[in-house]
Amino acid sequence: MRAALIGAGEESLHTIQKAQELGVRVTALDGNPRAAGLAAADEGLTVDIADEKAVLEALRYRKPDFLITGPIGRYLTTAGAVNDALGLPGISRQAAVLCTDKYLFHRKLQEKGLRNCHCYLLAAGEPISKDAYADLGFPAILKPRYGSGSRGIFFLEERAQLEEALPGLCAAGVPAGSGRKPQERIPEEDYVLEEAVGGVEYGVDAAMDGERFCMILLRRKLLTAPPARQAVGYLSIAPGGSGADARLCERAEAYLSEVTALLGLKNCLLHADLMIGEDHIFAIELSARPSGHNLHNLFTPMATGVDMAGQYIRSRCGMACSYVPEKTEKLMIHYFDLEECLVKSVPEPGGLKLPEGIVLRAWNCTIKPGDSMEKVSTGHSLMGRGYFILQAEEGLQQSADETEGMLKHAADGVLGQFDVERLYFKKKPEIFVEYCL
Repeated sequence: MRAALIGAGEESLHTIQKAQELGVRVTALDGNPRAAGLAAADEGLTVDIADEKAVLEALRYRKPDFLITGPIGRYLTTAGAVNDALGLPGISRQAAVLCTDKYLFHRKLQEKGLRNCHCYLLAAGEPISKDAYADLGFPAILKPRYGSGSRGIFFLEERAQLEEALPGLCAAGVPAGSGRKPQERIPEEDYVLEEAVGGVEYGVDAAMDGERFCMILLRRKLLTAPPARQAVGYLSIAPGGSGADARLCERAEAYLSEVTALLGLKNCLLHADLMIGEDHIFAIELSARPSGHNLHNLFTPMATGVDMAGQYIRSRCGMACSYVPEKTEKLMIHYFDLEECLVKSVPEPGGLKLPEGIVLRAWNCTIKPGDSMEKVSTGHSLMGRGYFILQAEEGLQQSADETEGMLKHAADGVLGQFDVERLYFKKKPEIFVEYCL
């Protein structure tokens, strides 16, 4: 069997490895000649994945049997175009557009009552009129129409912050002869402005087995305070039993079954971010690709026993496969969210002091003595530092909430075992944040 991988960054390595373990020959394409996946694949091609025609020309005579995907962003549309042109299983280009275009995604779900909020498009090259968003409620979010976790957004508590943010989206001047007034605000790229929906934020790892939605893991996010709301950790949510977590998983699965059917998704892996309240579920984003940040490749298999990349490849090879977890372990992955400090010493994983009933499952720390830790406001300021994974041992006689509390307390304790010297900086008002899925 032959597979093609579009987008071959470091987070694609797990998928390439799983394919090769199953005897699948992988051709990887990426515009960066130094992309890690190009060297790991059986064949690496330096091709701009934004150029659908070039990608199709490169793959047409190679005749892949299917595509595999890593945590790809906007150019999931290229994968859809290849599937359409070569008659391959997986996401179509039309469905990929709905996943990657935040405004069309909203409009599609809003039509069926699956995404209820005011949402406005601020189009590139078009003057922004205050009347266009007069009905907007606050808090609100202003974000690029296209992009993924590496793209910045504004979290706006009140209308005055919106008026402060808008000039930052716009060209510095007005071209001569354009007929436009110097005071007009004209975005340089498309932005989406929408109301922020309340609730608790979750991530979802899932797959489409044909047209059937299969939820693998629901993850509760640990976030920094507004305005950043940067994810610094995730807790696995167990679907079994009859408690609150079981009902939460059932609600999320029912909602996403409707959303994926509406988007026309089939034969693909999925990642979604949800805001869940007592009486609503709101899809922040959803895309037909696996999650990044060592979630789909490490945390989710560790929590559920399901390697979603491996199972998807098995399905495409005609082998037996299953996306159903036999059980869900109570785990937490946590990133090193040390802030505004100078690191004097880093603990050794073997010497960590952990509460009784909590064990260390994984440790990957790139922080070194002498490193200066900046404020955590974006994924770029955090994810390169590494992660650790904690597990609550079986047999603890306590509720799910109590177990989560133990894991959070243990994570705080791990971070407290770094010897650091606090650094102090002049604080500035900040509304620009990075939206990290």
